[in-house]
Formats: sequence, C-alpha cells, structure tokens
Amino acid sequence: MKNVTIQDIARVAGVSKSTVSRVLNRTAAVAPEKRKAVVEATERLGFSPNVVARSLANGRSMTIGVLTQLIGSPFYDAISQGVIAGLADSGYSPLFADGQWQESKQVDAIAALVGRRVDGVVLIGGGVSSDEISRQCSGLPTVLVARNLPNDRHHCIFMDNVSGGHLATKYLLQQGHRQIAIIRGLEHHPDAVDRFAGYQQAFNEAGLTPDPKLIVEGDFSAESGIRAVNELLSREQAFTAIFAANDLTAFGARLALDQHGLQVPGDVSLIGFDDQLESAYVTPPLTTVRQPAREMGSHASEAILKLIEGGEFSSQPVQGELIIRKSVASRVG
Repeated sequence: MKNVTIQDIARVAGVSKSTVSRVLNRTAAVAPEKRKAVVEATERLGFSPNVVARSLANGRSMTIGVLTQLIGSPFYDAISQGVIAGLADSGYSPLFADGQWQESKQVDAIAALVGRRVDGVVLIGGGVSSDEISRQCSGLPTVLVARNLPNDRHHCIFMDNVSGGHLATKYLLQQGHRQIAIIRGLEHHPDAVDRFAGYQQAFNEAGLTPDPKLIVEGDFSAESGIRAVNELLSREQAFTAIFAANDLTAFGARLALDQHGLQVPGDVSLIGFDDQLESAYVTPPLTTVRQPAREMGSHASEAILKLIEGGEFSSQPVQGELIIRKSVASRVG
C-alpha cells in the first residue's frame, strides 16, 4: 500500500490541498460539506484522519510498537502500564503485541509491528537475538526493557539481577539462615541465571557453600513454586528459608508450605523478587526485592521519544531495593 499524500485525499474528496490540510490539522474552519468529504476520503483510503494528519505533517505514524511477553503477567503488565503512562500527552499511541515466551512468535510480532510503520519499538523482555533485533529494527529507534544485551547496538533499561539476588540472599544470611533453598526461574533465562549468581555470590562472601539439594528449578509461575516446595520436601533435606525467583513463585511456595502444615515465617522464611502490588497484601506480607517495573516502562517511553527526536540515551542498570515485610524471621542457632 503506497503512502497517502495530501494530493490523494484532495483528489478523492474533490477539494483543494489547502482544504485537506486545514481539516486534518484543524488549523482553520472548513465548510461542513467539505470537512465531511475529506473525512470520507481518508476512510475510503483506509486511514484514520488523525493519524494521517500527523503522518502528512511530519512523516510519522505517531505509534510506538510494544512487544511484551505475556499479557496478563503482573510484571510485564506493570512495565506496559509504565509505557502507556510515559506516552501520555506525547501524541504517540502504543501498539501492543504478545510474544508468549516463544522466540518465533516474538520475531513475527516484531516484523508485524515494523510492518505497521511504527516510529519506534519497545521490546519488553524476550529471547530474540541481538542480531535478529538489529536486522528487524534496522534504522528504527529501539529500546529494550528488562533485558540487557551487552553491546553498543541496543538501548537497554534493565535490572541488575545479580545484585538483586545477592541482596535477597545476604539478608537471609544476616538473619541467621544457612539452609537456604532457591527456586530458580526459567533455566536459561538471563534474569534467572543472574539471580542465581547473586545467590551464590552471597554464600561465597560469607565463606559458605549452598547445598545443591536445596536448588530447584522453576519457571517464574506460581505453579512452579508449588512443585518446587513439594520437590524440596520429598528430598528430606532440611531448609529454613526459601528465595523464590519472583513473587509469583513465592506465592505458590507459600501455598504449598501451608498445605504441608508449615508456617511462614515460623517454620520457613520466604523472600521473593519484583515487589508486585499483591505482595504487600498476602499473609504474611512478602519480603521481596523491588524491581521498579512501572518506572522502567515509563523510562522506556521517555527514551524512545528522545531517540525518535534524534537525542541520546545511555543504557544503565536499575538497582533493586530490599522491601522488608513479615515473611522472614530471624534464625538463632
């Protein structure tokens, strides 16, 4: 489909180019019948009048493509809400696509967004390779959120997950826990790998070695928290605390512990990661590492708008914050 021009709309509407410009840009009064003819012409050509107006004025679609990983996930939705808030009053509208944690679908979604002639792309998480992103988004302002690709080709807003994992584990160690189980995230997911590295780092700094029997796999879901606790208990290896890869996993772990008659934090202390909104309202309120998801999304919007205008943006990690609530108890002896 060729780009629509003022001449195209004027020809179809049977009016002058200046009339089309006045209608689309709302810069002057136009007779009702002529305004109606212009609007009908833009609809006939398959475009929204407002979008066409801006496109004709500055060569832009006034849309930002946003690829998220799982619509409905509290973490990704929080980032998405931040993106929406960051674009408010900018004149740009977000166009969302869902990668569903499948790389092939993520690649297709990026291609679809670019095909819609978006002015920039915000990629939230995902596993698409750096080379593929460069190929798909060549020449298009692109910002990655909740993911760090260590090269100079991409603009990234990401959490320092090693530091976050270290923060959570160190706090448990400071409370006297030594038998600390960890429920990891998706096996090869960078966030899960880094949070586990932080867990190991905290043990190493304390001159301790984590028990391999207390390391179980998860997938960032509440269901995996339930499965992990059941697996830990089946191993008959004592533990006094659990570091869950994210809050959803911690919610599942909390339920499974309760089903086995174990109290949090009386029998087992529990710490999560992300600080989802619900974390402050579960019983007991969850101690967690806050990942400022909404702020990261808002920052991504600011960054993409700056890049579209030819400005600069430097990638830098976001530091987590330990939020102490009621799910961790001190361990004596």
